[in-house]
Amino acid sequence: MRLAGPLRVIVILVTVGLTWILAGTMLGSDGGFVRLRQLLNTPDEDPTPMPRSRRFRCGLPMPCPEKHFAFRIVSGAANVIGPKICLDDKILMSSVKNNVGRGLNIALVNGVTGELLETRSFDMWAGGTVGAPVTFPLIADPLG
Repeated sequence: MRLAGPLRVIVILVTVGLTWILAGTMLGSDGGFVRLRQLLNTPDEDPTPMPRSRRFRCGLPMPCPEKHFAFRIVSGAANVIGPKICLDDKILMSSVKNNVGRGLNIALVNGVTGELLETRSFDMWAGGTVGAPVTFPLIADPLG
């Protein structure tokens, strides 16, 4: 009786099974061997949920004081990820809105209401736009 053939199949199946368990444990997958984990855990070891981080305006880690605008400017990564400008949880400029470009991206905002007035992008790499950023209209202080 030849025992080598079935023995090889059993060894391969055990190896694949142990590899599957090890990979699931290392990668932290929730599926698969949940019942095995429940059997190995004692009732004292209830997993504690991770505390959820609070989200403030524009995804900032801390809240802004009252009567202040929260803003966040995120630079892009080469030509793969575009920049983002956020003001009080409103995305002013992003590659999703298709209003950003290569170079200098500027958003003109009303300083009292936070209303977006205008957005522009200046390609500083192409040249010829030396005076372009100063073409935004000057807004007088409404309080003074």
